[in-house]
Amino acid sequence: MLLAQPLRAADDAVTLNFVNADIDAVIRAVGEMTGRNFVLDPRVKGVVNIVSATPVPRALIYPTLLSALRLQGLAAIESGGVTKIVPEAEAKQQGMPVVTGPVGSAGGDRMVTAVYMLKYESATQLVNVLRPLITPNNAIAAVPTANALVITDYAENLKRIDRIIASLDVTPAGEPIVVPLHNASALDIVPMLTRLLADTGSGAGAAPDTQQRLTLVADARSNSVLIRGENAARLARVRALIEGLDTPGRAGGNISIIYLKNADAVRVARTLRALFTGGGDAGDVTPSTSLAPNAGGLAAGGMTTATATGPGATASAGAAPPSGNGAGFAASGVTIQADAANNALLVMASEPLYNNIRAIVDKLDVRRAQIYVEALVVEVSADKAAEFGIQWNILDANKLNNGATQVGGGTNFGTRGTGTNIIDAQANLGSVGQGLNLGIIRGTINIPGLGTITNLALLARALGSDANTNILSTPNLLTLDNEQASIIVAENVPFITGQYAQTGTTATVTPFQTIERKDVGLILRVKPQITEGGSVKLTIYEEVSRIEDTTNPAGIITNKRSLESTVMVDDGQIIVLGGLIQDSYTDSTNKVPLVGDVPVLGQLFRYDNRQRIKTNLMVFLKPTVVRTSSAGTALTGDRYDYLIGEQQRLAPGQRFFWPDQTEPRLPPITQPPAPVATPAAPLPGAK
Repeated sequence: MLLAQPLRAADDAVTLNFVNADIDAVIRAVGEMTGRNFVLDPRVKGVVNIVSATPVPRALIYPTLLSALRLQGLAAIESGGVTKIVPEAEAKQQGMPVVTGPVGSAGGDRMVTAVYMLKYESATQLVNVLRPLITPNNAIAAVPTANALVITDYAENLKRIDRIIASLDVTPAGEPIVVPLHNASALDIVPMLTRLLADTGSGAGAAPDTQQRLTLVADARSNSVLIRGENAARLARVRALIEGLDTPGRAGGNISIIYLKNADAVRVARTLRALFTGGGDAGDVTPSTSLAPNAGGLAAGGMTTATATGPGATASAGAAPPSGNGAGFAASGVTIQADAANNALLVMASEPLYNNIRAIVDKLDVRRAQIYVEALVVEVSADKAAEFGIQWNILDANKLNNGATQVGGGTNFGTRGTGTNIIDAQANLGSVGQGLNLGIIRGTINIPGLGTITNLALLARALGSDANTNILSTPNLLTLDNEQASIIVAENVPFITGQYAQTGTTATVTPFQTIERKDVGLILRVKPQITEGGSVKLTIYEEVSRIEDTTNPAGIITNKRSLESTVMVDDGQIIVLGGLIQDSYTDSTNKVPLVGDVPVLGQLFRYDNRQRIKTNLMVFLKPTVVRTSSAGTALTGDRYDYLIGEQQRLAPGQRFFWPDQTEPRLPPITQPPAPVATPAAPLPGAK
């Protein structure tokens, strides 16, 4: 081993020539020339070759040593005025400078730990990119929570890492940009540009180029347009186009048309009028929380009446609001008119006011969900009755027929005309009521005032009846959210409310009657409202009625069961709204006093009649929220297929005398029924 002594050329320059010199000897010589203190790890071994043809500045002696040590797999760690020479693999565990961000002037072959805070790229993904560029003995790690990289390596290599990270950690090409508008409306600009730029850049029949695709969104609150795309040049062109359209409007050019997709233009105009005038709408109908016939809902006979808050505003519910004062207004510098035919709003306002109105209209013009309401009305009743009695009389037919005086008597129970009276049976045996009837007939007898009747000496009757009723009604209806709907399956029955008769000079009576028609049957009215949590608030009126008796002289007697309630139901949940459990027992006895109470023997002098009626009536309800067209199609298809199956099941069989085997059939649901052409009615006087 030959150690060449350093040759001094001048005070600030040194000529270094170390050929196959031991590392410890070289470090010792550098320490004498630079005044640094070195500490060598016992594992530091080897030789160094440093050759300089010309003198080098004294400031380059230490960096030259660091380069030589790096080639030997050694690193220098400066700490507390002492430079430690350790193997490169151990250097990352020693104290060394920590730099946040780019390394900058800290260059050379010094060991440095750098922390990079990333803004756009993922630190975890960059680790895989940068790891091959780091010295194998040094470290790189990602901090996902802070999106940062921690790298320990030579400063000279970290400078290259700085440039790589700076090139990668940039704003993504698809990052959205915001273009604020000062004159035009973002809600009008975006639909126009969307139609203009749709699938631009793709050839005929070719798939759209994703690099050319742009997404535009309007922000009504800030009146700005958000643009997102992959092509920066295309983004710049669209931005320039938007700025070119954002120009002040011409004088008198502040009239715009807003076409509505879901909401009703007349109703929206009324809402805006109440907003701008700060008061109620004179054309609105007074709301009613009751759906009963006498509380603002549907009246008898299917007619609807409602009371308005202003003069001349009475209208029938369900009819379109008038297109007069309720469809337009002018207030606070804004004029709005509703066009019911095109379902559009004509707005005349300044740009700031128009932008606010357009934002409000867009939030109101949304597709409302529908509610499919299934109701079950179940009535189960049992009617049991039993009667038993004995009636008798004692009359001597021979004495009465001969005109002699006769003393007779007997028992007589029941009301005349019901078929249980022995006197009626004597006059007409066919009037005996149903059941088991046993009697003793002793010929005929002539009674003054009654004529000749059957001499029925004894009539014993026994009757038991058992009637069960099971009625199930399943009314279903589909309605919009917060809209009242009704279904009526009933008979329209006339009820006499008054009458008047006039007698003329010829004694002719001219009657006059007033009649009110009422629906008797099944009536269901419901007004659903979907809450924020997805539950359904239901205001319900349900009525089940039927005709009980038509023979009453005072008029028709009806049996009515009604229910009115407001409930909160989860979507698809079945609840019971109410029920009627009625249990009645009747025990009537006709008997001869004292004698009828005698055990066993008293049965000959009494007539017993017992009856028990038990009725169970329950009403169930199941609302289902229909938010999409596919959900509505599924409900319709299920009921449609059911009816097709019922038609096929009830199809008539073939008969030899009936050659036409066709019957009405529903078409498949996949093929909507074709419209049936109805011939136009001829004009009056046409031939």
